[in-house]
Amino acid sequence: MALDLLLWPFIPDYFFYGLAFASAFGVVLAMVPLIRGVAIHGGHVDLPCDRKVHQIPMVRLGGLAIFVGTMAAALCLWRVGGFSSLSPSEHKEILVMLLGGSGYFLLGFLDDLYTLSPKVRLVCQFAIASLVWSFGLRIDFITVPGIGIVHLAWLSLPITLLWIAGTVNAINWLDGLDGLASGVSAISTLITVGICLLMGEPSVALLAMCLVGSLCGFLIYNFNPACIFMGDGGSYFIGFMLAVISITGLVKGAMAVTTPLMVLAVPIFDMALVIVSRLLRRKSPFEADKSHLHHRLLKVGLPHRLTVLFIYALSLWIGSWAFTLAPIPNGLLALLVATPIFGVTSWQAWRVARIS
Repeated sequence: MALDLLLWPFIPDYFFYGLAFASAFGVVLAMVPLIRGVAIHGGHVDLPCDRKVHQIPMVRLGGLAIFVGTMAAALCLWRVGGFSSLSPSEHKEILVMLLGGSGYFLLGFLDDLYTLSPKVRLVCQFAIASLVWSFGLRIDFITVPGIGIVHLAWLSLPITLLWIAGTVNAINWLDGLDGLASGVSAISTLITVGICLLMGEPSVALLAMCLVGSLCGFLIYNFNPACIFMGDGGSYFIGFMLAVISITGLVKGAMAVTTPLMVLAVPIFDMALVIVSRLLRRKSPFEADKSHLHHRLLKVGLPHRLTVLFIYALSLWIGSWAFTLAPIPNGLLALLVATPIFGVTSWQAWRVARIS
């Protein structure tokens, strides 16, 4: 506490965002080789099969590094006064987010180690989300374009649970190619950071920057050719953090309900596409197959890396629309930057697919 009071008046705000990113990035960078060595020795690897792209056994406990990196950065910020300007209620929100994220990480990590059944995982997901809701981290209202603020009343609980569980599983299902889920999550989180900063939600932006740093550090090892996977522990933690950060920074910020949907459009669309596809074929929505967006792009002839880069560009372009939907001055600039990136990547993907 003494250190907080000593440092706080003399540290500019931007320092904390750099510290959040750098500390999370550094922790993950140092931890991944250690985790990989221990996991290989213990036999905790993801084996190849027909529905998976990798051809050799891969370590699947990389989510531990993402979790520890984010937590370490958040604790570091707390120690040096990064959250000193928050009100008691905002402190409580940050604490609930970190505790809920710990619960989701533990659930996914246990699944990585012992392979829990889908029903057990889903029940536990809803149980943790219910606890988070009970501590006040909830969607109480949404802003609908043309209508205004709509208070949800008793619908707050089911909508909050569906949003959290849906986002968690969307990120989990997206994790099918090297670097795909980690890269798309980093892009979505960085967009959220920008919107939260411009909308006056610095505490949420600061916590989100911790996650960005962890994801970027992990991406160094996870991009094709990957040497480690995040596993369910990583995807559950990332999905939960994205869900609650959007609740606190976007939904509660009186922005249109379409804003968080735009930020997370790619994983949500991919999950919806997969569910509809499986139901039309009279299969269980939870039965794994190759109906994901990345599988479809691979089938038309796109190589692994270009498929991932195309989905990155798509995530950036759709997410940039959130700046135009939120009441942010010059929000159109983000779209003007993202559009040529998406255009060039799309042209390259079309050219390669045509040749194939």
